[in-house]
Amino acid sequence: MSSYTYQEIAKMIDHSLLNPVMTDRELEEGCEIALKYDVASVCIKPYYLKRCAEILKGSTVKASTTIGFPHGGHTTSIKVAEAMQALQDGGEELDMVVNIGKVLSEDWAYVRQDIEAVLRVTHEAGAILKVIFENCYLQDAHKITLCQICGELGVDFVKTSTGYGTGGATLADLKLMRQYSPPNVRIKAAGGVRTFDALLEVRAVGVSRVGASRTVEILDECKRRLGML
Repeated sequence: MSSYTYQEIAKMIDHSLLNPVMTDRELEEGCEIALKYDVASVCIKPYYLKRCAEILKGSTVKASTTIGFPHGGHTTSIKVAEAMQALQDGGEELDMVVNIGKVLSEDWAYVRQDIEAVLRVTHEAGAILKVIFENCYLQDAHKITLCQICGELGVDFVKTSTGYGTGGATLADLKLMRQYSPPNVRIKAAGGVRTFDALLEVRAVGVSRVGASRTVEILDECKRRLGML
């Protein structure tokens, strides 16, 4: 007997529709795919979030988008404005990039207040905040401090990557993030989880959510192994 159900696997996936060259038609089709496969959420380009929320209305699939994407260098006030716009447009989950340069500068007071400002408006609206570290640019000490800050602030998820850096999720990083995050902070793997076996591998080290663009291939393989196809 399998150690998972289809629903458990599908509800781990944030279907990623963030490629800058995706057309409106492709974004619309992506939302329909997310509905068909009943994933956790659609993470879509900000301008299309309102339409995405309309498509997903009445389903169990959440509408989500990015804040400060992909480099994190936006001013805090712009990140907050982005978050407020996203919440107004029906966003239920927000994926925010830390200020990577400030992390590397170890200006932890700035990093903390930047996250906290976005977290405040997100939680006031009853929505979820995921904080993206972009681990490919960081040392382990940076990642550990970020996990501690996010844990103290009470963010909902810490996330490995944007998918647009020089590298994505690694098992070593995921284990590190799980080790240094409190139990109430969940872990999201993004960048490089392209197969069902890769998803099972990250699930085994404590990952709760995966950002994926190859959702159809992953979930069709899950169905096949469960005898659903």
